[in-house]
Amino acid sequence: MSDYDAIVYDLDGTLVDLAVDWDAVAVDVREVYDAANVEPPGEGLWAMLEGAAEAGLHEAVEAAIASHEHEGARASERLAHADELLERSLPAGVCSLNCERACRLALEEHALSAAVDAVVGRDTVGTWKPEPEPLLATARRLEVEPEQALFVGDSERDYRTAERAGMDFEYVGGRPSGV
Repeated sequence: MSDYDAIVYDLDGTLVDLAVDWDAVAVDVREVYDAANVEPPGEGLWAMLEGAAEAGLHEAVEAAIASHEHEGARASERLAHADELLERSLPAGVCSLNCERACRLALEEHALSAAVDAVVGRDTVGTWKPEPEPLLATARRLEVEPEQALFVGDSERDYRTAERAGMDFEYVGGRPSGV
């Protein structure tokens, strides 16, 4: 860790486990499309989110997802990397596919806010992971170059984000197969 000037964590699955039923979220987002009499661009939650702007439903879809994330943040469980975050002296950030408010709620719920210097969620910048901009924005807020920071996450999406941003990456719990 002494090779880095900052560390950035993914939130869900890394610092906390959000209590979100993602299948229920997808059902609610589908209902937004149905209420607008618009055919969704796909069945998957992220496909529906990605197509929401073109369908004129971005705000409603985002609100449906965020509502579940807010509740899930309040009921989240703290994970082992949260303790690691508190023990480190490096500047730290959170870069998440969850909305920024849910990130902040989860950090507050687990007394982690004071240890985090920057939070970038799905709705903070114009794109979301695996695009590099959210991670690059987090690095800018931490006032470090991407190559001076480490991104810790739990998914292939996190790995691709770090790779695209030029930031080193560490998997929570070891490297998954095939990567």
